[in-house]
Amino acid sequence: MSFHEVRFPTNLSFGSVGGPERRTEIVTLVNGFEERNSLWAHSRRRYDAGVALRSLRDVEAVLAFFEARRGQLFGFRWKDWADFRSCAPDEVPQAHDQIIGTGDGTARTFALQKTYSSGAESYVRPVTKPVAGTVAVAVSGTALAPGAGFSLDVTTGLVTLAVAPAAGAEVTAGFEFDVPVRFDTDRIQISMASFQAGEVPSVPVMEVRV
Repeated sequence: MSFHEVRFPTNLSFGSVGGPERRTEIVTLVNGFEERNSLWAHSRRRYDAGVALRSLRDVEAVLAFFEARRGQLFGFRWKDWADFRSCAPDEVPQAHDQIIGTGDGTARTFALQKTYSSGAESYVRPVTKPVAGTVAVAVSGTALAPGAGFSLDVTTGLVTLAVAPAAGAEVTAGFEFDVPVRFDTDRIQISMASFQAGEVPSVPVMEVRV
């Protein structure tokens, strides 16, 4: 898939609306009970960047970004201000935030992920677009030095340790991350008269699988 490792301007994504979407198939039986089936293993996020536009310079920046991505053709990074850290929104990521694997004495590569828990249920979200310079990794509670202790592929979210963890050793990580997205339209319509009157254009953005 064609993807540009460039982030949508964060000052323009701040104030946008959006969030996760699920796809559930529901069948109502003759006795009134329901059978429900989740068609997607992972949620898919949608946003609208149009509501964050506040000036003509913002409009110009979005149009330039849109043209450079050729509309829907190329994906890009998006900062979801409501959910972009491995920890709570008001905290700083730490190496113990998320469990990303358990050592077996051989494996050295682990994929970043974030777990969402409520009650006894939890959902594990793959993180494929970490932000460079924000990732911290630890093995059995001992932090590893970036470069010497581990390396990171910021395009895939894969962490490779210098030394394979011992069997049973817990591998954890903390990080900031972006969402891989694309524009969900090949056309942006803007009326300057309407924009100056307070009517914002629609600039839909949709998460993509990478």
